Amino acid sequence: MADQLDVATVLYAYTRGIFPMADSQGQIHWYAPDPRAILEHERLHVSRSLRATLRKGLYEIRMDTAFTEVMRACAAREETWISETFIQTYTELHRLGLAHSVEAWRAGQLVGGLYGVALGGAFMGESMFSRAPDASKVCLVALVEHLKSRGYILHDVQFLTPHLASLGASEIPRRAYERRLRYALQLSCTWEK
Repeated sequence: MADQLDVATVLYAYTRGIFPMADSQGQIHWYAPDPRAILEHERLHVSRSLRATLRKGLYEIRMDTAFTEVMRACAAREETWISETFIQTYTELHRLGLAHSVEAWRAGQLVGGLYGVALGGAFMGESMFSRAPDASKVCLVALVEHLKSRGYILHDVQFLTPHLASLGASEIPRRAYERRLRYALQLSCTWEK
């Protein structure tokens, strides 16, 4: 599995609680952190300022209309683990209906977004970006509402960062994550309404 980033390998890894990241040379590494970061949907923290942004309706939220562009925007930073190989593989997952993007648009421009992989009742969040205030957070709120409405029960965010913690993400032991993942994968949630 070391250097493979084909669709079958990635899907197999996700079902085992393992995910890939590329280093600065593009070499693929596989991770299964303990503890694992997740976002419990009922614990999503929407700050007063984010609530105000949502009320103003500054952004048009779309899903799956610019998947590859979202990935490229997520990769456009000084240090990134999203290599060109990642973009190709995950775009193929998107074509298969397994990888999805949530996008914030303003005046016809993509200004924020996130993407991840949906399997069974689990959503594996991969990355997010923002070019306008709160744009990625608005996408996350829309994603959580969508996942809840479709019956998804596990929202994996991989590693806990201060940004994710501020939004309500927390850590659980790997064994607990694996139990929850096994259960979530038995569900037959569908992304489309």
